[in-house]
Amino acid sequence: MAEELEKLLDKIRRDGVEKAEAEAAGIIDAARKQAESIKAEAEKSAAASRASAEKDAEAFAKRSEESVRQAARDILESTAQAVTALLEKALAENVDAALADPAVAAPLAAEAVSQLVKGAAEIPCAPKLVESLRAQLAAKKELSVVPAEDMRSGFRVRIDGGRVEHDFGAQAVADALASRLRPRLAALVRL
Repeated sequence: MAEELEKLLDKIRRDGVEKAEAEAAGIIDAARKQAESIKAEAEKSAAASRASAEKDAEAFAKRSEESVRQAARDILESTAQAVTALLEKALAENVDAALADPAVAAPLAAEAVSQLVKGAAEIPCAPKLVESLRAQLAAKKELSVVPAEDMRSGFRVRIDGGRVEHDFGAQAVADALASRLRPRLAALVRL
């Protein structure tokens, strides 16, 4: 009987060990499957995060490029405006100085009057130009050279009782020259 008991105990032990090993194998299998599932989910999540990050990085790069392009356009535009303003100021100063000089303004006035006026006209001019313009235009008795207190330099030609006026004042001449300068300046700046 002891022997049978011994066999029975051995059988119970073997059955217990086998059962424990089977359960352990099942637990290990379930753990492996769960680990593989977690790993697959993590890889899927990582791939989605990587794709999202790449998409965000690409969008950021595009926005950055556009910002740099816009900044370059803004710099170019502000530089062109600054250069234009500087040149217009220099042009206005030089025109003002030239038209304030009787030696320059008187021949210009005589030429303008000969081209524009066929009869009587009034020539308002900067006060310091009155005498030299009168001397330059003395041969034309129908012309009246008068001082214009609002002018520092240059002259105007008034025809037909003042209804038609041509302005050769410094600002008008500088504006006319500047309007011709701007397109060429813009072309130079955009090179």
